[in-house]
Amino acid sequence: MKNADAVVLLSALSQETRLTVFRLLVQRGPAGLAAGAIAEHLDISPATLSFHLKELTAAGLTLSRQEGRFVIYSANYKAMDKLLSFLTENCCAGTPCEVPSSSCATPAK
Repeated sequence: MKNADAVVLLSALSQETRLTVFRLLVQRGPAGLAAGAIAEHLDISPATLSFHLKELTAAGLTLSRQEGRFVIYSANYKAMDKLLSFLTENCCAGTPCEVPSSSCATPAK
């Protein structure tokens, strides 16, 4: 990943609502959530949510699919993993360190 690519992803996540939406989708797993369920869960208007989902999708952090009359959004785990790998590729001055994998990190207490 190039710096410019990382900046696009980080920029998309640098807004509170978008970060909250992305974290919810990560928690929900590959099944994702319908846009209406996301809006209801986070108590935000559908128009506001639509704007933020568009930004996350344009950055490549979310994926969408049509299921009947619903649009289901899910986190793009490949993009998330690439970003995390980019951010940690030179971690600990190149020596092995204990950085948890994105797929098995334990939640903060």
